[in-house]
Amino acid sequence: MLSRLSARALWRRQGFSLIELMIGITLGMIVIAGVTAVFISSNQTRNEIERSNRQIENGRYASAILAEDLRMAGFLSSFDPYQNIIMPLNPPLSGASVLTAIPNPCETSVTGATSSLMNTFFIHVQGVDDITPSTTPSCLSDVKAGTDILVIRRLSSCVAGPTAGAGCDAVIAGVPYFQASNCNAAGELATKTGSNTDYLSYFVLSKNSSAFVKRNLDCLTTADYRRLFVRIYFVSNNNVGTDGVPTLKRAELGPSGFTTVSLVDGIENIQFEYGIDTGTDGLVDVFNSNPSSYGGCAGTACLLNWLRAYSAKVYVLARSTTTTTGHVDSKTYALGKKADGVTENSFGPYSDAYKRIAFTSTVRLENPAGRRLP
Repeated sequence: MLSRLSARALWRRQGFSLIELMIGITLGMIVIAGVTAVFISSNQTRNEIERSNRQIENGRYASAILAEDLRMAGFLSSFDPYQNIIMPLNPPLSGASVLTAIPNPCETSVTGATSSLMNTFFIHVQGVDDITPSTTPSCLSDVKAGTDILVIRRLSSCVAGPTAGAGCDAVIAGVPYFQASNCNAAGELATKTGSNTDYLSYFVLSKNSSAFVKRNLDCLTTADYRRLFVRIYFVSNNNVGTDGVPTLKRAELGPSGFTTVSLVDGIENIQFEYGIDTGTDGLVDVFNSNPSSYGGCAGTACLLNWLRAYSAKVYVLARSTTTTTGHVDSKTYALGKKADGVTENSFGPYSDAYKRIAFTSTVRLENPAGRRLP
C-alpha cells in the first residue's frame, strides 16, 4: 500500500502535462489580447476626444478673436467722423480729391493719394466676399480661395502719448498714430471755410510724433494720441510652409508695412454677413455678405454701405488638423447666405476623413452704430 501511495505522490509532483500547458498559454494569450484591445480602444478614444476638444476650442477661439476686434471696429476715441468728415457723405466742394471707390486694404501711406489712410481711417470695416486670386489684396499671400477676408480699422484702446497710459506700449517709430482735437479754436475745430477739406484741421494722422499738436477742450494741454490699427483677417491654406493645415491669420499694419501672423490653426473657412442700415437711425435693416455690390451700388454708394454696416454675422468652419480613421465627412455646412440674400452659402460635402464644426455669432459694431442712434 505504501508503494502505491508513493507512486501516486510521485506522479502528482511531475507538474502540468503538455496539453495543460498549451491550454494555459492559450488562455493567457486571450487575456493579453483582450487587455491590449481595451488599451488600444481606450487610447484611440482618448485621442479622438482630445482631437474634438482641440477642434471645438479652436473654433470658439477664432470666433472670439473676430468678435472682439469687430466690437472695437471704428473706435476713434473722441473723434466723430460722421460729424466732422464731409467726404464721402456729400459731393466734393472746392474741387478737392474725394474717395469715391472701395479703398485698398493694403494702403500704408498716411497722406498723398486719395486712398491714403488720411481718407480711409474712418471706414471701420471692409471685406472681400468669396476671395479669388484676382481679388486678393497685394499684402496677403496663400489665401484660401472661396473664403472671406475682413478688414478692421480702429484706434488702440491704449493712450500712446503725450504721456503713455499705464501698461501701454511706447510709441513705435514708423507706425501711424491718430490725435483728435477737442479745442474750438482757429486751426482746429473752429475751422469752418465751407470746404470739404476742413476736416483735416480736426485731427492729426501721422507717423511723426512731433506732428501731434492738437489740444484738449481747455485749448492749453496737448490732446492724447493713439495708434491706428489696420488689421486684415483671412484664412490661409497652410499654417507653416506647406503643411496643408488651414489657419486663421492676421495681417497688421506695422513700421515696415503689413506683417502676417498665425492665430488659430484648423480654421478652414470664415464667412461674414454685414448688417446695413439703409435708413439713418443706426438700426440694421438688412444683412448682406457683400456691401460692395448690395443694391447694385457704384462708387460712393458702395462706401456708404460699408459706413452703414452696424453689425456682422460671423461664420467659422473649424476642421480637425488630423484625420479620423474610418470617418467620412458627408455633411453640408451652411455659412450664411450669398450676396443675393437668398441662396444658402453652403460648403461640402467634403467626403474626406476630417471632422468639422460650424460656429455662428452676431456682433454689434457699437462704435459706428452708437454715433448714428437718435
